[in-house]
Amino acid sequence: MRNIFYLFKKELRSYFYSPIAYVVLFIFLVITGYFFSAIVTFYSMISFQAMQQPAAAANLNITEGVVNPLFSNMAVIILLMMPILTMRLFSEEKRLGTFELLMTYPIRDIEVVLGKFLACVTVFAIMLALSLVYPILIAWVGRPDIKPFISAYLGIFLMGSAFISLGILISTLTENQIIAAVASFGVLIIFWVIGFSAENTGPTLGSVLRHLSIIEHFQNFAKGIVDTKDLIYYLNFTLFFLFLTLRSLESNKWRG
Repeated sequence: MRNIFYLFKKELRSYFYSPIAYVVLFIFLVITGYFFSAIVTFYSMISFQAMQQPAAAANLNITEGVVNPLFSNMAVIILLMMPILTMRLFSEEKRLGTFELLMTYPIRDIEVVLGKFLACVTVFAIMLALSLVYPILIAWVGRPDIKPFISAYLGIFLMGSAFISLGILISTLTENQIIAAVASFGVLIIFWVIGFSAENTGPTLGSVLRHLSIIEHFQNFAKGIVDTKDLIYYLNFTLFFLFLTLRSLESNKWRG
């Protein structure tokens, strides 16, 4: 645990000693802020129109009208941001020539991976914490059900952690940070869109494709539903790619 904590602090400091974390946080807040204002403005306009038609007001739902579109857009933004956070984790070590030195330390590979993973997840958690201003503003002007926000944040956190685990693996495969970011984004896009073709395949293959789709498992969270199968999917996805990262590090040692 001591080694994990040491590497965690080292990586976290490196994020904030460089402009990467600040740029990512700023861009994330600007874009999500724009979507939040646009979604709330549209929902307010629809609510005002519904006041003149009481029958239409029965169909208004803040979960469907605000929470779902807000976090669906936030998921897309995170899809773009996570490769930027993960691209440097091992690629920079290789470029600077410190990767071999790191591997010779009396530290186990799993401690190295977990230290870097937890540091990146912490930066991601800070991003989400800063966005808490949106549900706070909604709660200030109204009395929404808080449960959909909790489930949506849980889903977005699990999804982001899954993105990070894949990005770390890609980062071990190249010393070029740009290649690591682009490759991570490309693989994530495949997992994102793989379920779109499920309707054009047979029932068995279609079910498999929908299960592999990373966005398919987020829809329930955005609707305020926490399903065990979605939790298990994201946890398995994260653990699987962290496992592959360990195997990649062992392969680097073997090629030595």
